[in-house]
Amino acid sequence: MRKLNFITRWGIGLTLLLISTATCIAPSGQQKPRLVMFVGVDVSGSFRGTGYYDDAITFLSHYIYGHMNELGGLSRLRALFVGSIGGQIENEPKAFHPIHDLEDKDVAQIEEELKKWFPPEDIITDFNAFFEEVASLTKDRSLTLAPISIIIVTDGIPALGTSEEETAYEKINLDCLEYLSRRVTVRLTYLEPKVAQHWKQDVPARRVRIWTVAGEVMVGWRQQMEPGLELAQQDKLWRWVKDNVDFRVRSRRF
Repeated sequence: MRKLNFITRWGIGLTLLLISTATCIAPSGQQKPRLVMFVGVDVSGSFRGTGYYDDAITFLSHYIYGHMNELGGLSRLRALFVGSIGGQIENEPKAFHPIHDLEDKDVAQIEEELKKWFPPEDIITDFNAFFEEVASLTKDRSLTLAPISIIIVTDGIPALGTSEEETAYEKINLDCLEYLSRRVTVRLTYLEPKVAQHWKQDVPARRVRIWTVAGEVMVGWRQQMEPGLELAQQDKLWRWVKDNVDFRVRSRRF
């Protein structure tokens, strides 16, 4: 009888422990944040010259706000970092703003912050330096177990100098991202169709997934906005975002 009582007490204690642990792991039935997002902003003269720059910053403000608040079923964020893909010189160190700098801000405030952080002064577009910083931050913050989405508003043209050779897409180096996480997706938006084709065909990639959206498609996001509705009710917009920007891409193997 004494042995039976011990087993009974042990079983009850184990049950309470499991319930307590489950509550700590997933309070109120919520899932843990899972997506790590890096945002790149191209403020080079070439991108501003396309006429898409202002629309891109406004869209990006909505996009970031939507993900931070999980609107329309957008993926929940574990971490968010926003940085520039340009600079004054090649391999210039990048400063990435964390999610904390945008918390509790509305869309207009996020757009204001983006314009303040990234004034249109860059003279080059250095994708490699940006990707290296993404890899470094991911490792330093121990984020390698989460899927990583890198979204960039850009004309997509790598420009490190004045020679035509220095704009070759074959020189874009994704090696630092290849085994960074089980899923790494690079999303480039506001490209011209020819530039998008270069990214798909000429940029060496194995495990990294590359997704491009043309500028003429991106500007259509405004047409999805329904007058009089709060952003939380803009289901048409968030569905468009999931179908066109956050599209789940298969890896490309050579």
